[in-house]
Amino acid sequence: MNRVQAILTLDMENIPSNFQEILKHEQEIVANWKAEGILEHLFLRQERNGAILIFKGLDEEQVKEKMKELPFYKLQKSIEYLNLILQF
Repeated sequence: MNRVQAILTLDMENIPSNFQEILKHEQEIVANWKAEGILEHLFLRQERNGAILIFKGLDEEQVKEKMKELPFYKLQKSIEYLNLILQF
């Protein structure tokens, strides 16, 4: 099964004051995706300015639609999508 990687970079210069509340909602959505089996991995970026999400069972267009559900989507500086082929 192929994977789609989404690399989210946040606009850290324009973080709202209710960031912690937004983060909690973000975590709930991601936990639901994990439970549904569509999110395989979530990596936080060391700089704490975003995350890398690995989706399975979805094509790139479906992943793009899913990413729009995230509260952090509105805080993004950029999102890059990569189609991956699992080797092992």
